[in-house]
Amino acid sequence: MHKEIHLKQPTVLKDIIIGLSDGITVPFALTAGISGAGIGNHLIITAGIAEICAGAIAMGLGGYLAGKTEEDHYYHEMHREYSEIKTVPEVEKQEVRDAIAYYGLSKEIQDKVADELAKDEKQWVEFMMHNELRLEEPEKGRASASARNIALSYIAGGTIPLLGYVFTETPATGLRDSSIITIICLLLFGYFKSKLTGQNAFTGALKTTGIGILAAASAFAIAYWFNHN
Repeated sequence: MHKEIHLKQPTVLKDIIIGLSDGITVPFALTAGISGAGIGNHLIITAGIAEICAGAIAMGLGGYLAGKTEEDHYYHEMHREYSEIKTVPEVEKQEVRDAIAYYGLSKEIQDKVADELAKDEKQWVEFMMHNELRLEEPEKGRASASARNIALSYIAGGTIPLLGYVFTETPATGLRDSSIITIICLLLFGYFKSKLTGQNAFTGALKTTGIGILAAASAFAIAYWFNHN
């Protein structure tokens, strides 16, 4: 028997990927950069925690606003469609025919579908939203859930680079341990993210890790240069 496998909650997965991706990479680059300035571990940890809090709030708020914008846009278009099927029904019926014609169906079927849909305003509008505007109804509470998912994922990801400095005494050893822990986590995160999204897992792991290393190395080099020149 043929079984199709699809992600049941792609929006949740998207939120988690966004939060974890930035949550691991940004604090890793920040702490690496501060390490290059030659200050103590306690200040690196303090700065890291402050960044994680600020980043989680900013990312969560961004997710909320994006979700609200999507929601507002959908319902604005839906109300407009309801208005149009009342004021210009023949125009809307022709748009149904055009949408059906896209699939190569006959004029007879186009007319039948348009006439049948016109009998039920709700189904008519839903058809137009999906087939003309290519819009899907947002999940209820999506904006708030997105904000929560992204913020918590950011915090979880941001904690990882800080662990290296918590259990060491100098910035050099902290950076070393932080790099080891973070690189391992980036490899695992990139691998499983790519598996879930249908991409090449090994390539995805290397790309994700490479971006994190490049960001951290650049931050460290800049901070080190300014501190020693």
